[in-house]
Amino acid sequence: MLHHIEVNVSNLDKTIEFWGWFLKELNYSVYQKWDKGISWKSGATYIVFVQTEERFIDSVYHRSQTGLNHLAFHAFSREQVDEMTKKFMERGVPILYPDRHPYAGGPGYYALFCEDPDRIKVELVAP
Repeated sequence: MLHHIEVNVSNLDKTIEFWGWFLKELNYSVYQKWDKGISWKSGATYIVFVQTEERFIDSVYHRSQTGLNHLAFHAFSREQVDEMTKKFMERGVPILYPDRHPYAGGPGYYALFCEDPDRIKVELVAP
């Protein structure tokens, strides 16, 4: 079982705006909060976002380079994937692979793919 994930971010306010409502929809709740970071928890697992130090802020992240590629979350249903897709679009968040959505992961794999403000890919997978 995963204990926690910690991600450094370029703009903590934008990260909180993006992740806050999304994780709440998945029944996560704020676990810790301090000047330079925040975490949300569900069960025994939590996700931490920390403001990148100024001296490292110019480093460019891309999910195709070595390191984190994406974070995938369980959806409660296909209907939730559809609802979240709509909500992301209303917030101006582009859906990745729109020509294959919601089957971009392959036949029978019902999921939403998008990116957070730092271009970390986010996946929401229906059972």
